[in-house]
Amino acid sequence: MYEVCRIERGYRMLCCRVIFQDGGALAQGLGDFSLPDTLDCGQCFRWNPAPQEENTYQGIALGHLLKITCRGEGEFFFHNTTEEEFYRLWAPYFDLYQDYNTVKRQLCQDPVLEDAAQYAPGIRVLRQDGWEALCSFIISQNNNIKRIKGIVERLCQCFGTPLEGGGYAFPTAQQMAGLTVEDLAPLRCGFRAKYLIDAAQKVAQGTVDLGTLGELPYQEAKEYLMQIKGVGPKVADCALLYGFYRLEAFPMDVWMKRAMAQLFPQGLPECAKEYGGIAQQYIFHYARTSGCLGEGK
Repeated sequence: MYEVCRIERGYRMLCCRVIFQDGGALAQGLGDFSLPDTLDCGQCFRWNPAPQEENTYQGIALGHLLKITCRGEGEFFFHNTTEEEFYRLWAPYFDLYQDYNTVKRQLCQDPVLEDAAQYAPGIRVLRQDGWEALCSFIISQNNNIKRIKGIVERLCQCFGTPLEGGGYAFPTAQQMAGLTVEDLAPLRCGFRAKYLIDAAQKVAQGTVDLGTLGELPYQEAKEYLMQIKGVGPKVADCALLYGFYRLEAFPMDVWMKRAMAQLFPQGLPECAKEYGGIAQQYIFHYARTSGCLGEGK
């Protein structure tokens, strides 16, 4: 039922069986995974349903194009993917080494968290590129998902490297560091332009070394990111959670503040502390879409 693969830090167990066939990778027995719950929940901005293809999403991540189809219960086909690419890129990206069933058993010790986790059980926290996540959540400030997606796509079209097969990679900090606010005018990102440029310059110059964020103590990592203009506690937490897989991060926006006040007035339950970032995803989606917070939703 499980496939073992070699990755950088040794052997880890994949939470599904994988068969390589028809030019792609077929993952079987992959539970706790929903394409819409994961790709439309506001943690990423370059994925969309594939036109005229049921149960299929397509997008660009980690400098590569991917189309993925849900073929049935727990069965997902990753199109045009080699074995090397699947294990190097997509298994980590979709967090296929994390046993979400075990995570949810721990979270569900709290009855309210159990309701939230069961409401959208297919959410996974993606392991995105850290630089892209940082920029995306700088763009997300006082914004909605549709506009964020549009700005991110225009940023890639204007300054990213063209990809074989179509589309553009997310531009690097080095590609953006020499830009001006005027250069970013076509993005229509408003006050966020100066923040993007400051982030690019600090990262390109090494003032902010994103490579250290996986090793620094959580609070230090958060404060380290906040030396970038426009990066406050919420943006820093989003970048740490979605770009560096720091599960201690617990982003707090308006929805989460309301949810915590109404659902968890005593604070996050102890059973959730180890997986705070995953719990946050369940709570956020539950609060935003289920109506559990009552009138004023």
